[in-house]
Amino acid sequence: MFYQLYELNHAAMAPFRAAADIMRFAYANPLNPFSHTPLGRTMAASLEMFERTTRRYGKPEFGLKQTAIGDQTVFVREEIVWSRPFCNLLHFARSGPAARGNDPRILIVAPMSGHYATLLRGTVEALLPSADVYITDWIDARMVPMTEGSFDFDDYVDYVIEMLHFLGHDTHVIAVCQPSVPVLAAAAVMEEANDPLSPSSMTLMGGPIDTRIDPTAVNKLAQERSLQWFSDNVIMNVPWPQPGFMRPVYPGFLQLSGFMSMNLDRHLVAHKEFFMHLVKNDGEPEKHRDFYDEYLAVMDLTAEFYLQTVEQVFIKHSLPKGELMHRGKRVDPAAIRKVALLTVEGENDDISGVGQTKAAQTICVNIPEHMRMHYLQPDVGHYGVFNGSRFRREIAPRIINFVREHSRSAVKPPVPRVIKGGRSA
Repeated sequence: MFYQLYELNHAAMAPFRAAADIMRFAYANPLNPFSHTPLGRTMAASLEMFERTTRRYGKPEFGLKQTAIGDQTVFVREEIVWSRPFCNLLHFARSGPAARGNDPRILIVAPMSGHYATLLRGTVEALLPSADVYITDWIDARMVPMTEGSFDFDDYVDYVIEMLHFLGHDTHVIAVCQPSVPVLAAAAVMEEANDPLSPSSMTLMGGPIDTRIDPTAVNKLAQERSLQWFSDNVIMNVPWPQPGFMRPVYPGFLQLSGFMSMNLDRHLVAHKEFFMHLVKNDGEPEKHRDFYDEYLAVMDLTAEFYLQTVEQVFIKHSLPKGELMHRGKRVDPAAIRKVALLTVEGENDDISGVGQTKAAQTICVNIPEHMRMHYLQPDVGHYGVFNGSRFRREIAPRIINFVREHSRSAVKPPVPRVIKGGRSA
C-alpha cells in the first residue's frame, strides 16, 4: 500500500501547494511594496521551497531548437520516428544550408533507471553539431496499460536491435550507464547472427559491465540483499487512476530517494544556498531550478526488467562470467569482431566504479586492437561522464573522432598508434 499512500499524500497536499504558489506570486510581485523587503523575500522563498518540495515533477522537454555547425546556426526539429509501447525513438533532425548529410548517425541509448532521457540533454547538445543524433525516450511504466504486456531484459535487448535495424547501415551506438550491458548484449547477438546492420561502433560510458571491480555503495547494496528482498520491499503496483493501474513496478520516487541519500549533505547544502539566493534576490536560483527540475523528474520501471537487471548485473555478474542469456541462448561477447569499442569512465564515479566499464575491453576478446580505445576522464563523477563542461571539452570530441575513424562508409587501413615519448604500437 506504500505507493497508494504516496499518491494519497500527493493528492492531499494539492490544495496547500496551490495556495502556497498563489501566495508566493503575491509576495514576489514587484508591484507589492512588501516584496522589496527582506521579510517579504523570506516569505516568498519559504513558500517556493514548500511548493517545490511537495510537487511531482513532470517529464521535462529537451528544448533543443537549434545548433551551431561551424559558424552557422541550423534549426533542430524533434520527431518520433519509431515507437513501441515502452519506448519512442526521437530524432533531432537538423535543417538549413549548413546541415551536413554525411555526418555519422548516432543512436544514444539513454538509461532506463528512474530518470527520463532528457537527463542526457547536454549529451545530445554536445554531439548535434557533428552528428545525426537519435535517442531512446523510455516511457514511464505507470503510463503503460497492462494490456500492452510486460517488458523485461530480453525485450530491452530486442528494442535496441530493432532500432539499429530501423536506422540501417553504419549506425554508431552510445550507451550511457545502465544500458551498457544490454547494448553490449545486443551487439553480441547481432554479430553472432552475422547481422549486416550491427553497429559500426559501440561507446559505453560509466556502465556496470563488471560490478565486481571497485564496487560502489550501489553495488554493495545489491550484494548484501537477496533478490527476494528486492521483490518484497521495492516492487509495488501502480495505483488507480494511472493508465498502468495494477502493473508491478519499481517506483521512480524510491529510486530518487536512493540517489538523494547517497549525497544527502550535498543536496541539503544546495537547497540551503538556493533559499539564501532567493532571499538576497541575486539572480542565482535559476541554475538550481533547472538542475532540480530535471533531477527530481522520475519514472517507474517495470518490475520484471528491474529485478532481472539487479539479478544478472549486480548479483550474479552474468555478462563478465559468460553466463548472460538472451531468449534462452547464451550471449557471447567474443562474437563481436566488427564493432569498434570505446569505453569511457570518470575518475570520481560513485555509481559505476573505475574499471567496471573498461571490463568490456577484456571480455570482447576478438575486437581488433586498432578498433578499441579506453578513456578515463580525470576529476569527474558519474554525471560528468556524459554532461558538463569537461564532457563537452574532453569527452565529446573523442567520441566524435572515434566514430568517424570507424565509420564503415569510409573504411581506412589500420593506423599505427603512437605513444607520446615512445614508439609505434
